[in-house]
Amino acid sequence: MAKSLRELAREAKCRLKSGFWNECKEDLDKNILSAREQGINESKVERYFADKITATLNGEKEDEFYLKVKELLLAEGEVSDAIGRLTDVDYYATLSYEEKQRYNLSLSEKYLRALERFRHESQFAVLKTIEK
Repeated sequence: MAKSLRELAREAKCRLKSGFWNECKEDLDKNILSAREQGINESKVERYFADKITATLNGEKEDEFYLKVKELLLAEGEVSDAIGRLTDVDYYATLSYEEKQRYNLSLSEKYLRALERFRHESQFAVLKTIEK
């Protein structure tokens, strides 16, 4: 559901009051310095943090599906039967043929987005260890 302008303004005001942007700037500065020391392109670091902040502002969090995909990729790499492994078998059994097709397509799209996100984040694995 779309948020009203008033709700968006209220959220922006809360971010300002809480020091959200100051923390973001400090994190960005630390990670740019670290990237510079390690020879990583600084503009890639800036884009990574811009994407991360945008996702945070849009309310996206590390969801359960992404964590499953990440675990699979770390354990076994990219496998040819990833969609089958990520399928909720109990739920899938209750679907009609058309619903199964839609579910497979939706799952495939989610997997590709998660895979892209994983690849993007793995470029900055060094930065992830710094954040923790």
